[in-house]
Amino acid sequence: MQWLRDMWTKEGPGIPKDAPAKTGFALFADILAREWWEMVKLNILFILASLFVVTLPAALAAMARVSVAFVEDRNTYLLRDFTEAFLRYFWRATAWGLALASALAIGVHATATYAAGARGNLMLAAPLAIALVATAFLAVTACHLIVLMVMRDLPALRLLRLAALASVACPLPALAALGFNAALWLAHILFYPVSVFMPATFNFSLGMFAVAFAVHRAAEMVLDLPTHCKSHARDAS
Repeated sequence: MQWLRDMWTKEGPGIPKDAPAKTGFALFADILAREWWEMVKLNILFILASLFVVTLPAALAAMARVSVAFVEDRNTYLLRDFTEAFLRYFWRATAWGLALASALAIGVHATATYAAGARGNLMLAAPLAIALVATAFLAVTACHLIVLMVMRDLPALRLLRLAALASVACPLPALAALGFNAALWLAHILFYPVSVFMPATFNFSLGMFAVAFAVHRAAEMVLDLPTHCKSHARDAS
C-alpha cells in the first residue's frame, strides 16, 4: 500500500534551479503541466471536503492555500496541506463565505431585476450599470480576499480593506480568472455528456489555481511583501 500512501503524501515535483524565467501565460501553462496530477487529486479532495455544503467555504480556502503554493513553487504535501488549511481556516472561511455569498446574491438579484425593467424603461439603465459594476467588484474582491486570507493571518477589517485595495489597483487579472472559470463551466455545458467528468477531474482545482495565479501579484503588492525569491512567481498577473 506504499504507492497509495505516496500518491497523497509525497511532495510535488519541482523545477530545475537554472531554468529560464517564464511569465504570464507561459508560466501558467508551465505550472499546469508540472502540477496537473496534483490538481486532479486536489479536485477530488475539494469535492469530498465540500459534500456537506456547509464545509464548502473551508474547502475553497484549503484549495486556495494549495494553489498559492503551486504559484509560489513551494513543495506541497497535498493531503497534509489541504487538511491543515481546512481546519485552520474553517471558521474564518465560513463567516466570509456567508457574507460574500449574501452580498453577491443581492448584487445578482438587483442586476437581474434592473435588467428586466430596463427593457421597457431606459431610466433604469443607470441603476443597472451601477448594480452590474458593484456585483463585478464584489466578485473581484472575493477573489483577492480568499487568496489574501491564506497568504497572511490578518484581522477581518484589514483583510477586507486590502482585498478592496487590490481590487481597485488590479481588477483585470481577477476578471480574467473569473472569465476563465466561466469558460470552463460553459465548455462543460456545451460538450455534455462528453464533458461529464470535467467537474470531477479538474474544473474546481483548475479554476481556483487560475484565481490564485491571477491575483497573487496584487496580493503581494498590498501586503507589501518582497518579490518571491523564485523568478517563476513574477508577473503572475
